[in-house]
Amino acid sequence: MSGALHLIPVGLGEAPPERWLPAEVRALAGRLDTYIAENAKTARAFLKLIGTVRPLQEITIHTLNDRVDAAQIKAWLEPIRNGAEIGLVSEAGCPAVADPGAKVADAAHRSGFAVKPWVGPSSILLSLMASGLDGQRFAFHGYAPVDPTERAKQLRAWEQYSAKHNQTQLLIETPYRNAAMFATLLATLKGDTRLCVARSVTTDDEWISTRSVADWKQQPAPQLDKLPTMFLFLAR
Repeated sequence: MSGALHLIPVGLGEAPPERWLPAEVRALAGRLDTYIAENAKTARAFLKLIGTVRPLQEITIHTLNDRVDAAQIKAWLEPIRNGAEIGLVSEAGCPAVADPGAKVADAAHRSGFAVKPWVGPSSILLSLMASGLDGQRFAFHGYAPVDPTERAKQLRAWEQYSAKHNQTQLLIETPYRNAAMFATLLATLKGDTRLCVARSVTTDDEWISTRSVADWKQQPAPQLDKLPTMFLFLAR
């Protein structure tokens, strides 16, 4: 088999792998002997969960941290030239989507290597699918500013853009700040803006609801503390 960089999604939370990763992808991931990962510990946990052909201690895991430069990534990928297969995994969800793994995929393309994406969970797309908001025009922003004033200013700017272009806005927050983000969204966005909260997608704690901001204000706040959550909104 010719060499390739395989982009392998990992779970979004605690759930059986059969729920979120096809059998063919689990089999592929289990036979690879070299990985590039944002975090070696979580990569090993993923491999232990799906099962591996080789003992875990015999699998090489290169850690993709902030100190790794382009030359190092190129060196990691060089065995592909001689037919090797290397896996790329993220901390959660799809590698290279809102993820530093994108520079690994870019390096592979620059070297002329095959880059193969595999089916698996993406919190961004799954939340968008379930939201009922516009799935044809959307933007994922990652994190909003931490400073309360700047955060409110940015949310209003995104809301204005959403209304003008009919574009769904998606963002995330550090799980322990989810409640604060939810409160800021209710305090900042207009009453008729549609807001979706997508919590712990694909896990037993999954909960997804879309309502107007005015309606959300009439309901008890959802339990979001320390649970991975996507926030999506579409303004009128």
